[in-house]
Amino acid sequence: MTSQNRHDSLSAQTKNLRSEPVISATRRVSRGTTTSEKMTPKKFFSEVNYPHNIHPALVPGVSIEDQKIRYGVDKLIIGIVGALIIGFIIWGVTQPQQVAELSGIALGWVMENLGWVFTVLATGLAIVLLWLAFSRYGKIKLGLDDEKPEFSTASWAAMLFAAGIGIGIIFFGAYEPLTFYLSPRPGAYNPATAEAISGALAQSAVHWGINAWGIYAIVGLAVAYVSFRRGRVPLMSSILTSLFKTDTSSPGARIIDGLAIIATLFGTAASLGIGSLQIARGTEIVTGWSTTGNNAAIIIIMLLTIGTIISAVSGVSKGIRMLSNINMALALGLAVFIFVAGPTAFIMNAIPSVMIDFFRTAPEALSANMATSEEMHKFLSSWTTFYWAWWVSWAPFVGIFVAKISRGRTIRQFVIGVLFIPSTIVIVAFTVIGGTAIWLQRESQALAPGNDPSKLPAPDEIMFAVLSHLPGANIVAPLVIVLLAIFFITSADSASLVSSQLSQRGNPAPKRLITAFWALCMAGIAVVMLITGGKDALHGLQNLITITALPFAIVLVLITIALVKELRNDPATIRSIYEHSAVENAVLLGVSKYGDNFSLVVQPTEKDSKFAAGSDFDSKAPEVTEWYARTDQNGNPIEYDYATGQYLDLEGKPLPSAEQGAEDVSPTTAAINIAKAQELIRERAAQERAAAAQNAQKQASQQETERDS
Repeated sequence: MTSQNRHDSLSAQTKNLRSEPVISATRRVSRGTTTSEKMTPKKFFSEVNYPHNIHPALVPGVSIEDQKIRYGVDKLIIGIVGALIIGFIIWGVTQPQQVAELSGIALGWVMENLGWVFTVLATGLAIVLLWLAFSRYGKIKLGLDDEKPEFSTASWAAMLFAAGIGIGIIFFGAYEPLTFYLSPRPGAYNPATAEAISGALAQSAVHWGINAWGIYAIVGLAVAYVSFRRGRVPLMSSILTSLFKTDTSSPGARIIDGLAIIATLFGTAASLGIGSLQIARGTEIVTGWSTTGNNAAIIIIMLLTIGTIISAVSGVSKGIRMLSNINMALALGLAVFIFVAGPTAFIMNAIPSVMIDFFRTAPEALSANMATSEEMHKFLSSWTTFYWAWWVSWAPFVGIFVAKISRGRTIRQFVIGVLFIPSTIVIVAFTVIGGTAIWLQRESQALAPGNDPSKLPAPDEIMFAVLSHLPGANIVAPLVIVLLAIFFITSADSASLVSSQLSQRGNPAPKRLITAFWALCMAGIAVVMLITGGKDALHGLQNLITITALPFAIVLVLITIALVKELRNDPATIRSIYEHSAVENAVLLGVSKYGDNFSLVVQPTEKDSKFAAGSDFDSKAPEVTEWYARTDQNGNPIEYDYATGQYLDLEGKPLPSAEQGAEDVSPTTAAINIAKAQELIRERAAQERAAAAQNAQKQASQQETERDS
């Protein structure tokens, strides 16, 4: 028999062993009766003892890299989501007016009836995260118990900083604070006053600060926890498996991952849309070349998408990292330039004022609701609620990135770092850029004559208008265009990569052509947003983002519930339960028996003793044991030694080095393991049948003795 034939034969044998009916085994139940029950190999091992003979409180965690997972293309997700996106793009290109009208109607309904969902999320998630950080769960590692952070604190902070810098800050950095200065939230403060300076910047901080990062952080925390602590693939559906008791191939799981892809594509497409608008306007200002409508922006989307596809297909990850580093340097350089060339003293005075004003006014800003007045409804629809929806749509993308760089940190470190490091940086950036715009307006009304908000330049032009009043604008303006172009490519590349992973069962190295496909879809969505928006392209972006983000907002609620549920059964949590119970019981016993002078001694107790540390805890419950039982790439049980970190065969011997870690178990090993498992099941069944027969014989003998007496 050839090597290939032998491999095929063993593969078929393994498949047959997996698919054959499980053996009926007899087990004892209450009152001495017996029942016949189907028992799979996995169930057998879990019932004999703890999985891999390790107590759930002692499991150090399971890393995704050590799991034997068979990745693959999820054709169903790609087919359905891809068809929906392509259909939408065709509809938007051929019937833009119809899309605009229907999306406007849908937006109005969502804002009127469900806008509160986004507000509850933005407020509630930040509170939940802070509670997790400072509760007993805060000490839990996002990784194995002894795992150290992958990156130093300085490097981690720098990467969080990079995540907080993007197209949005360049587009909205001057436009948003200046708009709030001239046209504040209804009832907040008087426009164009000294109070309006910090008020406008604080309102921007509400939109871009802690609450925004709370939405990203809950996804990042959940992905990091299930991947680096529980050993599951980084999918949105994977987070929810503990909630619905299904795997990631179920219809519901695929719907959830599909919603995450749709949210990511639309959320990132919005950034690409505003980025292309600003690049087009900047090019027109710098070169004098112009086109009608949004044609230039659409051409720019096409050109930069080609660059994104080239990077996705060629796999030049080093090039993307280099571009990201260049971009971070350019962004820092731009902020420093505006700070130095602009009103430095004004900005320095504004920064602490804005920080204080943010915490003072945040409760009022977050509690604003659409039922107050028509003006408030319009403001929230255009700004606050739109932002919450936008951050929801970015949550899968940014969350997965933040998870990847946060391995080895505790939940407390993660929450404090992710909530406060990028938020602080973004608030400072808005104060520098937006503060400069406000200062120019106060000094000479250079941007909006007569403090009339209707006379402000177009949103995509305001940044260049601010730069035109600073020295060196002729040099800086072209650099801003380069900065935006690089942001476009890096954002599109990263978002398409995340979408590709979500559609390939969490594969860390997804197929490049599928990544390129999602990049094309994203570009198509951005084009539709610009076409349907027409002259008010930003309005078109807002409509579509809010509508498409709503379903994933519900998923975020489920993710939060699932995460808290799993944290309650984490090994570290179980240890803390034992710790609290054991120490409390021991101290009570020690004081009652020996007064002041006693020591604690660890010794066994009866299970029903009131001093038993785990008397109220079922350490063999499925929810605390099933998750760390190892399987091979085919889902068959396989032994594992947590002390040595090695996979074993069913005789307790380490597998060959080529089959350790995430490497697949060979068909030969898989067939032998399954055969051995079936043999053990048969032995167990025979033992239980013999025990049942012996018990029946004993009962019959007792009954006969009773009759004789």
